[in-house]
Amino acid sequence: MGMTNRGIPIGPRRFVIAVHALVWLARSEKLLPSSAIACQVNSHATFLRRVLQVLTQAGMVEAREGRDGGYALGKSAGEITLADVYVALKAECAELDDNDNCSEADKQLDSMLVTILFDAEQQTIEYLRQFTIADMLTRIPLCDNK
Repeated sequence: MGMTNRGIPIGPRRFVIAVHALVWLARSEKLLPSSAIACQVNSHATFLRRVLQVLTQAGMVEAREGRDGGYALGKSAGEITLADVYVALKAECAELDDNDNCSEADKQLDSMLVTILFDAEQQTIEYLRQFTIADMLTRIPLCDNK
């Protein structure tokens, strides 16, 4: 599981919900309320709104308030890569706290692990750049009656 921000992991659930929401928004030709999107992606509306807030701040989603408000894509589906989604979610996650009570050996090990994990993450991000939300639309058959 990934690092957390207010108890919300970036790991699989948050990322998967974000991608699913973007795919549903890409399929829709109208504004969708968070409750409708949450139903489609099998998520609690509050959790989904937190994810949509991050995507809105990153410019991938537009949010309109009011009685007839809702969410829509802020860019075309072909312009949003899975790497964009991952990086936006990652930016919202808290960094690990330094532990001043660690021994020098523990600090060196922590430093090595941070470097290794950073390199692994960079490779993951490069791989995710190959796929867009439009790719998800064309590659994965979706059921309309969830």
